[in-house]
Amino acid sequence: MHELGLVIQVIKTVEKYMKENKLSTVESIVLQVGQLSEVYPKYLKDVYPIAVEDTLLKNTELIIEETAGIGQCDDCHFNYNLVENSNECPVCSSKKFSIISGKEFLIKELHAY
Repeated sequence: MHELGLVIQVIKTVEKYMKENKLSTVESIVLQVGQLSEVYPKYLKDVYPIAVEDTLLKNTELIIEETAGIGQCDDCHFNYNLVENSNECPVCSSKKFSIISGKEFLIKELHAY
């Protein structure tokens, strides 16, 4: 489970940002996690309270926005949700595709004051 390591990196990044911008409090952190990123939102939420326990972010809410894994069929160029369609184009049944989105893992927003 690499989610703990990812959460620790997020904490370090946000704390550095807080210090550089003289922020005393962050209310929430919004992470964008793609369906194809191999990061499990449930595990992020599970380890987050433990990871922030002795940090500046101990009272911060973690919000996760999951982005769809969208692919484009290499044969007919139709865009479709790879996860919902088991990687098969719903138009032409091809299994050849290029990933358009869904591999993201990023800090999208901080709500701070």
